[in-house]
Amino acid sequence: QVQLVESGGGLVQPGGSLRLSCTASGFPFNFRGYAMQWYRQAPGKERERVAAIGSDSSSTIYADSVKGRFTISRDNARNTVFLQMNSLKPDDTAVYYCKAIYLPQEYWGQGTQVTVSS
Repeated sequence: QVQLVESGGGLVQPGGSLRLSCTASGFPFNFRGYAMQWYRQAPGKERERVAAIGSDSSSTIYADSVKGRFTISRDNARNTVFLQMNSLKPDDTAVYYCKAIYLPQEYWGQGTQVTVSS
């Protein structure tokens, strides 16, 4: 059974940091072959992609809203992708999801809540 499990969310003050993790299990192919992405969805808004990383970690992409503050990375030996979030703002409040892609298959995690508030 394919699973993506996110963790690391929580409540943080503006300017603070959080590190999200997403661990995969049950994939039909080796984890290192999957492109991994982080999305977020705030209340009343559409889900948006915030960061993506290629299968070999050589390429990363960030949304303009998080560029310079968020860093995506992966540890293929641990089947895990990370999202380091620094200088957090109230606008970063959302449920954060990870997504794995090995075309044509796509898999989603259940999400982890991030709340930025004083």
